[in-house]
Amino acid sequence: MPKFFLPPDDLPPREATRLDGVMRRQLEDAASSFFYAACNRPTQELLSSCEWYITTNANALTLAIACPNIATNWRVLNSIVALGTTLEQLSSRAKIRVCPPIGWGTPFEIRVDEISVYRDSL
Repeated sequence: MPKFFLPPDDLPPREATRLDGVMRRQLEDAASSFFYAACNRPTQELLSSCEWYITTNANALTLAIACPNIATNWRVLNSIVALGTTLEQLSSRAKIRVCPPIGWGTPFEIRVDEISVYRDSL
């Protein structure tokens, strides 16, 4: 167990409270609204054809997109640069997870700081 040098009042709580959960959900809702509003119209239409959400559960902000069919999955993957550029406005440590339809493979995950490789190749 690490030794902390802060007074007990300055340490994080040992367990998350109900209020912590409510505040995290509000943060995710606000991030989702900001992200969607920052997207251009074609990207908004693409997102509207999928199930998507932003979560803060992991170590990084994550945009998760579940695609209803393989054609939409390809459209989302072809829009990774635009999605990542917009998401990077929220956090430089964010990542995108694209989930294909069930039975069509495994999810694709990329950090926004890796997207420059794709951006430079276009």
